[in-house]
Amino acid sequence: MKLMRTTLLLSLLALPGFSNPLLQYTVPLPWDQIKSEHVVPAVQHHLKQAEARRLAFLAQTDSPTWANSIVARDLIAEDLQRTFSLITHLNGVNSSPALRKEFNVAQPLVNRFLSALALDPAIYARVKAYAATPEAIALTGPHQRYLVVTLDDYRRSGVSLSPADRAKVLELRQELSKLQTQYAQNSLDSLNAVELLVADEADLAGLPLPAKQAAAASAKSRGISGYRFTLQAPSYTPVMAYSENAALREKLYRAQTSIASRPPYDNRPLVTRTLELRRQLAKLLGYANFADYQTELRMAKTGQKVKDFLGDLEAKTRPFFEAEKATLLKSAPDRHGWDTAFYTQKLRQEKFQFGSEELRPYFELDRTLTGMFALVKQLYGIRVTELKNVPVWHPLVRAYRIDDESGTALATFYADFFPRESKRSGAWMNQLLVGEKGAPHIGLIVLNATPPNAAGKALLLHREVSTLYHEFGHLLHLALSAGPLRRLNGTSVAWDFVELPSQLMENFTWEKDVLKTFAVHDETGEPLPDALFKKMTDARNFGAGSSQMGQLSRGTLDILLHTDYQPNADYGTPDAYGRQLVQRFSAAKIEPEECPVCNFSHIFAGGYAAGYYSYKWAEVLDADAFTKFKSSGVISREIGDQFRRDVLSQGNSQPAETLFQNFMGRKPDPGALLRRNGLVKKN
Repeated sequence: MKLMRTTLLLSLLALPGFSNPLLQYTVPLPWDQIKSEHVVPAVQHHLKQAEARRLAFLAQTDSPTWANSIVARDLIAEDLQRTFSLITHLNGVNSSPALRKEFNVAQPLVNRFLSALALDPAIYARVKAYAATPEAIALTGPHQRYLVVTLDDYRRSGVSLSPADRAKVLELRQELSKLQTQYAQNSLDSLNAVELLVADEADLAGLPLPAKQAAAASAKSRGISGYRFTLQAPSYTPVMAYSENAALREKLYRAQTSIASRPPYDNRPLVTRTLELRRQLAKLLGYANFADYQTELRMAKTGQKVKDFLGDLEAKTRPFFEAEKATLLKSAPDRHGWDTAFYTQKLRQEKFQFGSEELRPYFELDRTLTGMFALVKQLYGIRVTELKNVPVWHPLVRAYRIDDESGTALATFYADFFPRESKRSGAWMNQLLVGEKGAPHIGLIVLNATPPNAAGKALLLHREVSTLYHEFGHLLHLALSAGPLRRLNGTSVAWDFVELPSQLMENFTWEKDVLKTFAVHDETGEPLPDALFKKMTDARNFGAGSSQMGQLSRGTLDILLHTDYQPNADYGTPDAYGRQLVQRFSAAKIEPEECPVCNFSHIFAGGYAAGYYSYKWAEVLDADAFTKFKSSGVISREIGDQFRRDVLSQGNSQPAETLFQNFMGRKPDPGALLRRNGLVKKN
């Protein structure tokens, strides 16, 4: 039986009065037409279509081939997955009560179908039968790699378990999906529930003028006088670093560190239940713990290796951390969490006569983007052009096109730069459409950076510039992916390798030859002075021990929750266990109401469960890989072409270890990260 790819457009012609933009996948994507009432009907339509394709797949009588066994299997839910990715994205960046309600109806339907599809023994039987054919045995390159990946996915899915155990796996995955959604919604609602109003400007002593102006504008937008502060990063961070008002810092800090830890947005029971279900799932699938399940196909391979990696970094970082803590203690003998950033900033200012706010006038968003796009043109020979009059989900969202030197379209992407209450916190990149065989990709990057001031200009901190480069690095991993198979392209790589392209890009934001192309003063037009650049780079590693320990605390908490932790009296509740564990990495006392697990969305509402270590793991890789750029003058087309050829274009066509060694010609140097961060003893 020959399976035909039925296009969505043809299926729509049979629908009288069609007006639902989610029933077809058109480019440009119709963001401005999508409404909450479209969600459930569209999902039901695509579920019906996917089920029809599933039945047609199983009805085949022809001998198994790549086309009718692998390609046809992948097509079963392709339209469903693409459409639901748009819905999921909108729920994260433009949420509303109506959209959330429809999303909460649709998500369990989609999750159940996809989970059941992965556990379908009849589909697996055909794929396995194909794997034994001469055609499959003769496969090479990406096609052979994809068959191995597919069989591994089935092995790990539980498809070979008894019917009762398969049903249990399905039940566990369903509940975990619901818990993840509720966790994310609680975090967003809890964050948005906090606002702090300050009436007297005298209470804002020390706060930089841009932060005060933004707080005044926020209050004005609500029809109130004074200054309004929230827990969104552009509002929260300047207060913690600069406000002389300890009471103000304390109020915001206590609110930030206890997000989603109390009713009605209490994530504590969700965390407890999630960890229990993950333990059950790992055991059912034959793993000692959830971390072993998650890391099996990654570079780390086991949870124990992750613990060893993080423990080794902690041991090498601790002497520097303890020295920094002792210095901080002299400035703030009775320090609390709300004092750390404030006194660290003061010490940095005293030692280097430098504060991060000094750089803000030099990093206007539009010029920063122009500089970033010029850099990747020099490195990879690509051109980024803004697209006008393209539908977007919010007026401040932008769209861009990436072309190769020949003019060939590589990708379209959207950029959503600024915070709002309908948008979750953080920064991320998503793949919306992964192309193959030269077909263009579609992706997006999301930040929560400093919004435009009264003059309409967004002046960024250097760390926000670094975040922008980071997410664009992920985007390049998609845009420059050039393999023949969609499922292996883009960022579909080992989780502890995926941060290499993104973190590599951050390195360029510290290079003079890069900054001089765009860093000019917003008012005077003067380029970034050499003296200020020197202060910036001299201060780069100030507090590096404390910064690294902060990252290690999150990675260690994550991996121990998914290996060692047990719900008994020895360990206590997850939030109590988290407080106790994080204390050893903190320069300040952890307050009783702090809840390290309540707003840890990476591991409880994202894809980083037993995977937060990936940031540090990939930092070792990027610190090492960037030495190759540095040795060739930083902005090197030759090295850029090599990185594009060996890493960015490859996707998951080869194991991560192989890709790295192809680029560097050797295995990673574990000491590269410590040397870059200044965490090595001087002779």
